[in-house]
Amino acid sequence: MTVTATSVDQPDQLQPSASGTRGARLLRLVPALASALCGVLLYVSFPPRPLWWLALPAFAGFGWVLRGRSWKAALGLGYLFGLGFLLPLLVWTGVEVGPGPWLALVAIEAVFIALVGVGIAAVSRLPAWPVWAAAVWIAGEAVRARAPFNGFPWGKIAFGQADGVFLPLAAVGGTPVLGFGVVLCGFGLYEAGRLLAEKRRSAAVRRGAAAAALLSVAVPVAGAVAARALVSDKAEDGTRTVAVIQGNVPRSGLEFSAQRRAVLDYHVRETLRLAADIRAGKVARPDYVLWPENSSDIDPFANPDAAAVIDEAAKAVGVPVSVGAVVERDGKLLNEQVLWDPAKGPTQTYDKRQIQPFGEYLPLRGIVGAINKNWTGMVRQDFSRGSKPGVFDMDGAKVGLATCYEAAFDWAVRDTVTHGAEMISVPSNNATFDRSEMTYQQLAMSRIRAVEHSRTVTVPVTSGVSAIIMPDGRITQRTGMFVPAYLVQKVPLRTSETPATELGVLPEIALVLVAAGGVGWAIGSGLRARRTGGA
Repeated sequence: MTVTATSVDQPDQLQPSASGTRGARLLRLVPALASALCGVLLYVSFPPRPLWWLALPAFAGFGWVLRGRSWKAALGLGYLFGLGFLLPLLVWTGVEVGPGPWLALVAIEAVFIALVGVGIAAVSRLPAWPVWAAAVWIAGEAVRARAPFNGFPWGKIAFGQADGVFLPLAAVGGTPVLGFGVVLCGFGLYEAGRLLAEKRRSAAVRRGAAAAALLSVAVPVAGAVAARALVSDKAEDGTRTVAVIQGNVPRSGLEFSAQRRAVLDYHVRETLRLAADIRAGKVARPDYVLWPENSSDIDPFANPDAAAVIDEAAKAVGVPVSVGAVVERDGKLLNEQVLWDPAKGPTQTYDKRQIQPFGEYLPLRGIVGAINKNWTGMVRQDFSRGSKPGVFDMDGAKVGLATCYEAAFDWAVRDTVTHGAEMISVPSNNATFDRSEMTYQQLAMSRIRAVEHSRTVTVPVTSGVSAIIMPDGRITQRTGMFVPAYLVQKVPLRTSETPATELGVLPEIALVLVAAGGVGWAIGSGLRARRTGGA
């Protein structure tokens, strides 16, 4: 009877109140909300904002959310982190074509981050887990850079670190090592904070775990400081004076090419203005001139009028001009750089190798057309891929070429240097994306490449932002957006190779193997625990 009386007189002790139930439900939403917000925080760390350090609390929070989670929970939390990060980062992909392609791209790319979340949750139970977890993140980036449709590396952690203290790590092992250092430091900060909180509650914190947490923070920072010795803008094979032309376009968006002759004429006009200023003694005569991608969407090999105005510009300035042209040859459409000599005309060409899916060629054309015929109309004919690295011999200088989208791919920049490039040019066309952050994100990539390979990098763009970047990643000159302009500067030529250039893909392979080993260890430990009846 006493029990019965208790159950009647004190029902709150046996049945949770409605307010308590709601509170418990809201509490369960905290990890989901925190994961999405950490993703947004990671986005805010990317250009054009110089808030690179926000990547550290973003990964610290992500580590807190995932540590010890089941694989199902980690999958969902990882997906939310991916959405929080990629939705705002890639919004520029829908500037002209609407939200459909943007949302589809983000939905697919976030799946990779969701799977990374599962891996991080699995290894979070291991000793020194920040190391394994950071390697899992880089393994996820490696996969995203290769699949689907030859990959989409946008959003690599390294590309948000152009203004950060970790930047010199790019010269050690490229974007994988730079990204690994940042992510490791973020996870290490969380682990150090967690262990500190545990120590306040109990003296049972193991020294090994504490040392691993502190090293996860200290080693990336110390490594970045030590790697500064690899960063130099000293000339090793003399200097050259380079001119970068930004002609501007009649209008932004997909219709920029509707007036192809106007785009060509704008770049000719700006080059003629440069030539006039040279004659007037206002600027030094460059050794060569660099035009952007799509500066001549009229094929100069098939259209004599286009060839004539390009030749006029080259003769006026009196030095070779690298022209971005759309060329049809042997039935193939090519995105081509053409070196135009003032005396000999076209002498060398480079065909873009990493062409952009859904922009320069259309995968799954039948399926895409069934969804929206307008999208297939935007890419009426697929571009073909080039097969050889682009290195132009300009007045005795070796200039490597990585056209626009190629700057996001490690191999497409590196092999210009291994084939002798003493400086790099990244001719681009960002007019399609209006005034979005895409331009600044891509400019940051070029700054990373400058440090990665210790080369001057020039970025000639149709509508901005064009820039000249020193081998230490500093921007020394830049233009505004949607204005005609030219930049002239003496730049160093360098021939030595950084460890990142020499090692190539090996650091990435090593980190992928570390990630695989960590995940394998975690799975094996879980299976053994189940067999022995452990938790």
